[in-house]
Amino acid sequence: MVKTLESFMQEALLEAQKAFDQNEVPVGAIVVKDGTIIGRGHNTKEQNQSVTGHAEINAIQDAALHLKSWRLDDCAIYVTLEPCAMCAGAIMQSHIKTVYYGAKEPKYGAHVSTAHVFDSASYPMDVFSGLQEKEAERLLKTFFQTIR
Repeated sequence: MVKTLESFMQEALLEAQKAFDQNEVPVGAIVVKDGTIIGRGHNTKEQNQSVTGHAEINAIQDAALHLKSWRLDDCAIYVTLEPCAMCAGAIMQSHIKTVYYGAKEPKYGAHVSTAHVFDSASYPMDVFSGLQEKEAERLLKTFFQTIR
């Protein structure tokens, strides 16, 4: 079975649902290499009381363990929310070449919302937004309505 962009983003949305179920801001991410998911992550800031407990960081660390290398050359990351500056930096530092994300993040988004961090990459990158954006937004809105 050939995986599609939407099916990979659906996997990231499943990770976001895990965060939601753990009372974390529902953001999920996966790392893909050669059509195979090699890393998964969701927000764990509250659970681990760590500011670095973002979905992207967790997925990158999982992928690095899988490959036994911090260099994630020729990998793609799928994230339900526009990465912040910290996560954008980690994505670039790990040499991920392609980023797909769902919803924009007006407060901290570092692709187009508040900054253009990926423009400073020292290697060619492709960044695509809006992939299953409505589903990602719906999960976030439901979460914040629930806690307010």
